[in-house]
Amino acid sequence: MRSNWRKQMMISALALTLSATNVAPVFASAAPDGKTNAADIAQTMGTTAQWNRWEKEWETLKNDWTQISLSPGSNATELNFAWYTPKKINDDNSNAAVQAKVQAISPEQKNSNVPKLIIGEGRNMKNAKVYEAEQTAVKDEQDNNGETYNSNKVTATGIKENKTYYYSYDNGNGYTKPAAYTTKSTNNFSFAFVGDPQIGSSNELKGKDTKEFYDAQSNAVKSDAFNWSSTLNAALEKTNDQLSFVVSAGDQIQTTKKKSPNKDASKSEIEYTGYLSPEALKSLPVATTVGNHDADNANYTYHFNRTNASELGSNKVVGGDYYFKYGNALFIMLNTQDTNVAEHKQFIEQTVAANKDCKWRIVTLHQDIYGSAEHSNEPEITNLRYQLTPIFEQNDIDTVLTGHDHAYSRSKMLLGGTKANDYTDDEFDAELKKDMDAGENPTTKTVAPGNIKNDSTDEKDQKYLTYLKSIMDEKAIETVKKQGSSVINPEGVLYMTAGSSSGSKYYDLVPRQQTYIAHRWQEDVPTYSVVDVTENSLTINTYRTDNDEKIDETFSITKSKGDTTSLNVEIKASESIVKQKDAYTTESYRVFEQALTGAKEVAADKKQQKMKLKMH
Repeated sequence: MRSNWRKQMMISALALTLSATNVAPVFASAAPDGKTNAADIAQTMGTTAQWNRWEKEWETLKNDWTQISLSPGSNATELNFAWYTPKKINDDNSNAAVQAKVQAISPEQKNSNVPKLIIGEGRNMKNAKVYEAEQTAVKDEQDNNGETYNSNKVTATGIKENKTYYYSYDNGNGYTKPAAYTTKSTNNFSFAFVGDPQIGSSNELKGKDTKEFYDAQSNAVKSDAFNWSSTLNAALEKTNDQLSFVVSAGDQIQTTKKKSPNKDASKSEIEYTGYLSPEALKSLPVATTVGNHDADNANYTYHFNRTNASELGSNKVVGGDYYFKYGNALFIMLNTQDTNVAEHKQFIEQTVAANKDCKWRIVTLHQDIYGSAEHSNEPEITNLRYQLTPIFEQNDIDTVLTGHDHAYSRSKMLLGGTKANDYTDDEFDAELKKDMDAGENPTTKTVAPGNIKNDSTDEKDQKYLTYLKSIMDEKAIETVKKQGSSVINPEGVLYMTAGSSSGSKYYDLVPRQQTYIAHRWQEDVPTYSVVDVTENSLTINTYRTDNDEKIDETFSITKSKGDTTSLNVEIKASESIVKQKDAYTTESYRVFEQALTGAKEVAADKKQQKMKLKMH
């Protein structure tokens, strides 16, 4: 009896101590991140033979850093290339036919040590041009044999629509076998939208400096790269090889410089080799976005040749924002790993003003500012949302493509979301973890459990739930005119978050679907979207890689002839004429003034409509 009494006293004392010191409850952990093994997806897709070949090929390829990347040029008449060469080049194994053609076109370059790229029409490279690469030394990097590298960049110009070109480049061991690149029409075109290949992320030992880590890294890259290639092939097959390019929402690779063993920048190179290895990428340009896994390592800048690159939005490591045009569409690529929103605003305004002829305006950034998985409710993400969305709306952006969340979501048309309170980036870390906690024996999930209940008596829980309600942005949902699957002349912006395109890692959807979400999907399968652009419509279809089934209904934005998307930009540009009134005749200025007054009245009416939407 006395022993039991003492035991009860000790338990009571312990409980009082815990209560007095406000010790937080101990939780297990979130559900393990899902991932897709290449052997499994190969079996599902009937590509096991390709996987078996790739396993053998990888052992030869994995230490070759000289894979080429293709990126969109400033417009459809240009194509950008980037590739590595060892600083000690060897021409002994050069492709003799290509070498002879290069020397015939540019005999003065015969003895030049600068690597070159040759590109021409058809297999015979008719009207071929030879370009000397612009070289940059790859800093602080060498392979296991002590070999150091240069990054080489070329912009090919004079590219014509609907033609097949062949190109070859000097990779340091001579000229490569010519590869084909077929251009498409710019009137009606298609591009693929993908998220977070993050090659190497399926490595569960990431960040450790051991033999086991390097073995695991190689195996992870081999698997992730195969899945990445499978997604690209599926997108090409879905469009009958009619993709003009790919837009990636960032995190091309896994290993950051900060978290690599000994902060060695070269530890990501095997992942870039895997990322660039798909055969599809020899003929398919990719417009990449800087993700948080790309941002602290200059390797990103060495491997991709981005056009119209700006220092605005630069984090001083991987450069800033950039843009390109294709047909009637303007693509604005933001490096939001730099959170200087004033610079992003300046870049967007300057870019839009310089490209007023573009009917469609598409922004890509990494963070899922209107997503629906693990990252979407973080104050760090929502704070960025409310800084950026007014800029997008003021510049009549049609759609914003994002990643980071490794789960697919599509928003409703949104206009005028406003921040209710100020929260620090890490204010709800404990509550976010508690809400996602999967218990003592966590298993892989696709939707988080949602442990914080509405009737919780914990003050911190209630503050967190109030925050969640405030970021649902119900008042920002635009009432739109619809015709079938298409919204007609919307004023708001569509936000899409891509799932993982490689299956290297998946995140759970948050337990409470946000009001702003039209559709979301997570079944731990790689996905991709195909975006079709015409003069008057932008249409999106999204598919799972393994069986090509749609995971969302078709969604379109249609602009009728009466649409006034670029009106505000035109008005702003016209202000300079007002300041130079004396330079015009009285009659010509009177006509201009009448037109400007009318345009401002239309714009004011649009603004009034937006204000009504914000109030309701």
